[in-house]
Parts: sequence; C-alpha cells; structure tokens
Amino acid sequence: MREVSKVACVAGLLFSGVSGVAGAQGTSSPAAPARAATTPVSAATARGASSVAVEISGTVQGQIVACPKTLKVSAAAVCLYVRNTPASLRPLVRGKLGTRAQGDWKTSGQASSLLVASAAGGAANTFVLMAPLSAQESLLVVDTAPTAAASAARPAAPAGVIKGQPYVLGRDLIGVVNVTSLGAGKFRLTRGGLDPLTVTVGQKRAQLGSGSVELPLVPASDGTNLIFPLAGLRSLGCTFTPAGSNVTVACGQASVGLRPIVF
Repeated sequence: MREVSKVACVAGLLFSGVSGVAGAQGTSSPAAPARAATTPVSAATARGASSVAVEISGTVQGQIVACPKTLKVSAAAVCLYVRNTPASLRPLVRGKLGTRAQGDWKTSGQASSLLVASAAGGAANTFVLMAPLSAQESLLVVDTAPTAAASAARPAAPAGVIKGQPYVLGRDLIGVVNVTSLGAGKFRLTRGGLDPLTVTVGQKRAQLGSGSVELPLVPASDGTNLIFPLAGLRSLGCTFTPAGSNVTVACGQASVGLRPIVF
C-alpha cells in the first residue's frame, strides 16, 4: 500500500526530532530512517495502548500500520497513518481523551507527545507521539509509558513519619545547622553559639540546652540519616520560606536552599 511504504520511508526522518520529547516521557529516541515496514501489529500490544489507539483511530479516521523499527518503540506500540495535519489532529485527540490526558501536548521539532492515564486522575500509563508525514498526512504512535519501575523505586516511608508533611535530611542542613549522631537514635543539632537541640527518633520531646521543647512532629531516621520535620527547625530559631517545591532555610545570617521530602 502506498501509505504504508510512505510511513516506512519518511517516519524515521520526521521522528528524528522526537528525542527531546521521548526523553521527557521516558522513552527511547529513534535511530536512522526506517526500512520498509511490513510486519503486522505485535500480538504483545498492551491493553492500555490498544484501547487508546482504537479510540484515537475512530476519532481521526486513522489506518493502523506497522511501526517503523527505527522508532524503537515497545512491542506494545500501535502506529496510525492519518490523512490530516498534526495541527488539526491535536485538539481532536486531546478532546477525545478528555480528563485522562495529562496536561497538554509537548513539542520537540515537528513532533509532539501527550501522556494518557487509563482513568481520570490516575497515573499515566500510555503516551501518544505525533509527527507530519507530508503537508496533509501524519503518523501517530501509541505506546505504553514506563511508570511501574519509577513507582517501585520510590522508598518506603520510615516509621514515625506523617505522610504529606515536609521533612529534611540532617545532611541537607550543612552550612546552617550541624547534625551529629549520638547513637541509640539520638541526634544533636547545633548552630553558632546557641544552645544545642538534642532529639530522639520517635519522640516529640527534645532537649534544648538545659531545658526541653516539644517538636511539632517526631523525628525519624533511615538507619543512618536524621529525618527531621521541617517545622521543627523553628526550635533552633530558624525560618523557612517556600519557593515552589523548594524552601530557603535561614538560621541567623546563614541560609541554604533545599527540597523537603514529603512521603
């Protein structure tokens, strides 16, 4: 078929600009221009990619073709040939997917991509890549998004931490607060010539100089590092200023920028 051979010959060239988009979405970038695409759609196609491909195909009147090997997509990928321009197709695809689409199209060169979840509010498990083949033709690629590995790599919350609350690692306070391990779950926090704060993992009550103070949350540890509640730094006379996902911690004349940990 003319459309299939055209996809095979042109797609590799047009998707050479996908490297930035694919990298941001967690996929591999393509290699050299493709040879003839003659293999059928893989039997390994995942249900998520297949479902999205069927929805998109019906909306954009696409024709399923074999994906060029040089795109280096997974065996689950589905490729669609469409007689329309990306500019016309993007709002159609975005509108069809509705709230399952994560954000808007990301572009790199002539290519664009969109992350898709299986349900509204869920994690993205599929992505759509799109690029022009000619003035009035486009290639759409639907593939699975590699989210499972990233989720599995997320560390478990240490005992005692409150989910949703910001914490800081003791080692991230270098320059404003010195943190020393005393053993047996005890840590000493000092700054300048002020009274030291001695805390115990799992206990709100802490020793400040010769007196005591109640921390807002209990400190925790991963076995090596102190995991200290951000709000607890006020006990040392420190302040913190939010700046998006980062904060600036100021203790006297010294300050440091860091990203709090939220489990």
